[in-house]
Amino acid sequence: MPDLLLEFFSEEIPARMQSRAAEDLKKLVTDRLVEAGLTYEGAKAFATPRRLTLTVAGVPVRQPDVKEERKGPRVGAPEQAIAGFLKAAGLSSIEQAKVQPDKKGDFYLALIEKSGRPAIEVIGEIVPQIAASFPWPKAMRWGARSAEPGALNWVRPLHAVVALFGPETEEPEVVPFKVDGVASGDITFGHRFMAPEPIKVRRFDDYVRSLERAKVVVDPARRAQTIRADAKTLAFARGLELIEDDGLLAEVAGLVEWPVVLMGTFDEDFLAIPGEVIRATIRNNQKCFVVRDPKTGGLANAFTLTANIEASDGGKAIVAGCERVIRARLSDAKFFYESDLRLRLEDRLPKFNEIVFHEQLGSQAERIDRIVALAGHLAPLVGADIATAERAAHLCKADLLTDVVGEFPELQGTMGRYYAEAQGEDAAIAHAIEDHYRPKGPDDLVPGDPVAITVALADKINMLTGFWAIDEKPTGSKDPYALRRAALGVIRIVLDNKLRLRLKAIFAHALPATALRHAHHELRTYSPKAGDGSGAERLSKLQGNLERDKSKIPALADDLMLFIAERLKVQLREQGARHDLVDAVFAQRNGKDAGNDDLLLVVRRIEALDKFLDSDDGRNLVAGYKRAANILRIEEKKDKFEYRGTPDATFYELDEEKALGRAIEGAVLEAGLAVVREDFASAMTSIAKLRPYVDAFFDKVTVNVTDVRLRENRLRMLNEIREATRAVADFSKIEG
Repeated sequence: MPDLLLEFFSEEIPARMQSRAAEDLKKLVTDRLVEAGLTYEGAKAFATPRRLTLTVAGVPVRQPDVKEERKGPRVGAPEQAIAGFLKAAGLSSIEQAKVQPDKKGDFYLALIEKSGRPAIEVIGEIVPQIAASFPWPKAMRWGARSAEPGALNWVRPLHAVVALFGPETEEPEVVPFKVDGVASGDITFGHRFMAPEPIKVRRFDDYVRSLERAKVVVDPARRAQTIRADAKTLAFARGLELIEDDGLLAEVAGLVEWPVVLMGTFDEDFLAIPGEVIRATIRNNQKCFVVRDPKTGGLANAFTLTANIEASDGGKAIVAGCERVIRARLSDAKFFYESDLRLRLEDRLPKFNEIVFHEQLGSQAERIDRIVALAGHLAPLVGADIATAERAAHLCKADLLTDVVGEFPELQGTMGRYYAEAQGEDAAIAHAIEDHYRPKGPDDLVPGDPVAITVALADKINMLTGFWAIDEKPTGSKDPYALRRAALGVIRIVLDNKLRLRLKAIFAHALPATALRHAHHELRTYSPKAGDGSGAERLSKLQGNLERDKSKIPALADDLMLFIAERLKVQLREQGARHDLVDAVFAQRNGKDAGNDDLLLVVRRIEALDKFLDSDDGRNLVAGYKRAANILRIEEKKDKFEYRGTPDATFYELDEEKALGRAIEGAVLEAGLAVVREDFASAMTSIAKLRPYVDAFFDKVTVNVTDVRLRENRLRMLNEIREATRAVADFSKIEG
């Protein structure tokens, strides 16, 4: 089976685009091959700064022959319809069609046979089409044809295209086509500086070896592995440790075709700057890795850089140039840091009055006021000191106005901690300022100190309630305010810290600060003009608006709780929880409030239910429940009546009915008491006691008897089985 080799050779592709572009090329080409009937054995895509490469193994030599039947018009149809059918089917006369009878009459039927085309022709058609519509995030046009309609939009000027097709045992053929005037061929080029000569290639293995000799490593994973290993070796040789950074490593691997790792240094005086600032400066400006001193645990005054050339002087000039730039950048950072220290955090806060957070939610200062108020409400629930939590909330955003955070936004919170410590704030306040942004992602740690927990929850809940109040919720894949991330942050903070919080009540407490903001403002600022006879009417209308907005708050809190519940479901499923058990617990109702806004209880219920259903009693009880529920569903649908309410014990005829009635009464009481104690395992055990009585009932009792009153009473008994299980979960959601 032949293999296909494609390479698009261009000017430098931005590192951030390479991985996605390689995957896009692979998907677009292989999808089109499959659509054309050319199934394949495997495909791999690679990227370097100057090329996108795709190899597809095991492509058939030609498309399979196709036979298809096309149904035409009825026999005796108008000539115009028959002519259209002949043209579509490729027939010259109606005699070439068959007559196919069916229940509606006789119809013409054409048998169309299409011979498969050579794969090389198909590939020659689809590759230029893919290139013309390639989904680059940003692209450009160039050259004399750049202004012409249909000119190629490629990420950078395209210089050459390799397209080879053929089996391993034979010389591959060039797939003939052109992309914006660039003809396909079998010529590529090596390293821009060390081996720029043309290279003739045959198949993929030969292509990789030839480029390796020409100082190009095609596989980005190999380049990254080389950079990591060489940087570690250089650091170890000096008694230092590399601080690894996977994101930076992927970016640097996309900047070089032939990685050469070198080490440089900077003045020790710069180590007085916080390590995070040094790392951000060196990382962002020069794409270099910092190292630590294992003896002190702090940063060392050294870094590793990755060159794209084997310099004749061993890289001394490259290192010197990089050191010069880093020295200048660190000098700037040192100035910013020392300048920031001259102003206390609280002295920066008045400027937030001039900065709009959101046009419907007011200024950043108003946002901070809401966070402070909510932190004061949450602190006792979390076990934090109220005054300390409010102080931390008051200062938590102040570092956004500092010079260092202005230069390196990713250091928000971190710099706030440094500045808070420098001005003598309580350690809990300083760490809360840093930790309130956490968790920043699924792998990030959550705050663990009560004050930090309080401020983190206040910040995230304020975001959620604020945007819920103005109806700016996530829709589909759109979530411009990262509200899903905020919700997951709330969930993780609550669960990881085992917090017992009734979130719906907290939402209802927080919502008025935003939901009633406009109505309150209008009332506060209303001042009737002299001689305005409609003043009382206007004031009454404003008060009515306020009451109307107040009435919406419970519904908003319910809707936001549903959003949190959906995010929790997603997280639990990703952690391996059965989706049906998650739904069964969330659908469960016990009286008016099932406690489903207490996330810790929800998780404990799911764990207990999972363990219960793993036992014979649990599985058999579910089977009995489903049998009862199925009978009820059928009979209620037939009778158009719901058999609810307590069955009448005077109609119990058989011992099995009486025994089941007593068992249900006792089990529901025991389970209810266990749920109140939050002992869900005992609640499951209590409900499991019903199993033998339910089995005996179905063995001995006939439900659908001719006696109407007896039948109705027994159907109510089945409903009692259904309702009894609701003490622990909604068994109708459980599969199997």
